[in-house]
Amino acid sequence: MAAEIVNPRSESTTDHTGHEGGAEPLDSFDPAFALHRGGKMAVQATVPVRDKDDLSLAYTPGVAKVCSAIAEQPELVHDYTWKSSVVAVVTDGTAVLGLGDIGPEASLPVMEGKAILFKQFGGVDAVPIALNCTDVDEIVETVVRLAPSFGGVNLEDISAPRCFEIERKLQDALDIPVFHDDQHGTAVVTLAALRNAARLSKRALGELRAVISGAGAAGVAIAKMLVEAGIGDVAVADRKGVVSADRDDLTPVKRELAGFTNKAGISGSLEAALAGADVFIGVSGGTVSEDAVASMADGAFVFAMANPNPEVHPEVAHKYAAVVATGRSDFPNQINNVLAFPGIFAGALQVRASRITEGMKLAAAEALAGVVGDDLAADYVIPSPFDERVAPAVTAAVAAAARAEGVARR
Repeated sequence: MAAEIVNPRSESTTDHTGHEGGAEPLDSFDPAFALHRGGKMAVQATVPVRDKDDLSLAYTPGVAKVCSAIAEQPELVHDYTWKSSVVAVVTDGTAVLGLGDIGPEASLPVMEGKAILFKQFGGVDAVPIALNCTDVDEIVETVVRLAPSFGGVNLEDISAPRCFEIERKLQDALDIPVFHDDQHGTAVVTLAALRNAARLSKRALGELRAVISGAGAAGVAIAKMLVEAGIGDVAVADRKGVVSADRDDLTPVKRELAGFTNKAGISGSLEAALAGADVFIGVSGGTVSEDAVASMADGAFVFAMANPNPEVHPEVAHKYAAVVATGRSDFPNQINNVLAFPGIFAGALQVRASRITEGMKLAAAEALAGVVGDDLAADYVIPSPFDERVAPAVTAAVAAAARAEGVARR
């Protein structure tokens, strides 16, 4: 059975050491510190333990019957434990938000936050796991050893290019879904927004040329998904310019990227690539000049997703673009991963999928785009995270795609 994750708010100021108060933050009146004191989550039982009869069923001797049954039929673990409804949220703390490599302890507030988003938006229980190691093989070995307790693994805030190898090795080793949200969650929501922007302008994806700023985890995943979805062309730029086959300084990941992107053979700077482009997608930070935005095609789309400072400020983007999106909640069209990962995992867990396929991700993007429906407008190409239709739509689409692709086990 799944445990309920709850917020353990109380009047007590006792910290985890048993001492009153604990170390005071720099600003004890800051509401962020007030909300985080004591952590943001706890585990609550879903069965009562009120008397000796309850105790004998929840624990010994009753639990022994269930253990013995699972030992004889291992698949019963999905029916008689919380395994089928719980995800491990795993990080090494090397790429946390915009803070960078801050270590496992400092990453925990983010991992707790991720866990409560799983619960709030997808009904999925999640457990934060911050690992004190950064070696690829050590991380893989550790997660494989932990995996019997979980129905899925969400990799979070692990720096590129190690994140690619970790995900690949884990999925090869495990028969449960492994999903790096920084890559695939971002790509799913971006594609959904782009589908609707194209629909609004009565264009097909195949007519569009996109330029992505950033060749890290998100940029690579977005490029792959846009190609899978049938984009006309997409070029990706890193700090040294457009990733192209004629460069001799590419990592293996970028060399692979060059093989399936940039059909036009563009080389040089990001700004040069933007001339005449239909779409800008920013996942790198920094600033793109107004002149470069002005050089894009008429009716262009600008998705400037860096937080807290978009690569192109919406006030500038709106001078030239038909649709503008950011990663911020205070502007319309927020590209927010919470629109994707809770429903994706809920759908995968629902059918006990062994992995999350490209088809499942494409189905999630299509379902998410479909939530907007006839209300489509320039300031509404992607739904709000608080739209209650989102998670059910994504969950159902992912579950159906898993069955169609043969990775579902029920």
